[in-house]
Amino acid sequence: MNTTAPQVAPAVADLRRMVQESVAYIRSKSTVTPNVGVILGSGLGEFAKRVESAAVIPYDEIPHFAPCTAPGHAGRLVLGNLEGKSIVVMQGRYHTYEGLTQQQVTYPIRVMRALGVETLVVTCATGGLNFRFQAGDLMLIVDHINLTGSNPLIGPNDPEIGERFPVMFDAYRPELIQLARQVAVREGIYVHEGVYAGITGPAYFTRAEMRFLIKIGADSIGMSTVPEVIAATHAGMKVLGIGTISDMALPDSPHHATEAEILAVAREVGPKLERLVRGIVAQL
Repeated sequence: MNTTAPQVAPAVADLRRMVQESVAYIRSKSTVTPNVGVILGSGLGEFAKRVESAAVIPYDEIPHFAPCTAPGHAGRLVLGNLEGKSIVVMQGRYHTYEGLTQQQVTYPIRVMRALGVETLVVTCATGGLNFRFQAGDLMLIVDHINLTGSNPLIGPNDPEIGERFPVMFDAYRPELIQLARQVAVREGIYVHEGVYAGITGPAYFTRAEMRFLIKIGADSIGMSTVPEVIAATHAGMKVLGIGTISDMALPDSPHHATEAEILAVAREVGPKLERLVRGIVAQL
């Protein structure tokens, strides 16, 4: 009888080795074993300063992390304590418009899971498509539409991470959405709920494209989040998504917000988002 352990594809073995090397380096800099992860979107990096007893590790020091080039993203991993929880914060994220594959974009998700993260809070700046929204609002993401044309799970699957065909129903966990609603009411923060459409960018959509998104049920649009949520769901993590409506992407508007205007709104909303996320983390 053959008792040899089953062989894995070289790509799977390489990914396992890379994750182990990244985790070993991070653990050499911090003794924190995080069970909560937070990804900070454009202009939202100030939240990371609230982490106590923090170890701050630039991405370019971590083996196999790519350089972070997106505007408004510091590119640092922050490990410490927040609201009594052990936490790891991505102060900035990756995007495919930086020239990365979705596998590279979501590599930090694999590393966070290997560090011990079970619950992931994903924040992002997003353009509003719903006429009830306005710039500066917050939106709990209840579902998404993947219009990136790709998927981070393409290629060999590692069964130690997750199933070949993960089910994406309730990828944004209903119990976490309910918790976010309760915290928002307690904090006096009004939140919308809606569907996030993920695109690659970096060009903003045309008027016709925005009309198409509205017709298919999208409430907001952005260039991140979707690959991360797919990878996190595949790995068995519980996900909560929160979008900052940084501008209104309405097809008949005479003006489309600039990058500077979007970042300014995201920074202005930062304190409100921080209160919401801190309240959620405290209740996890």
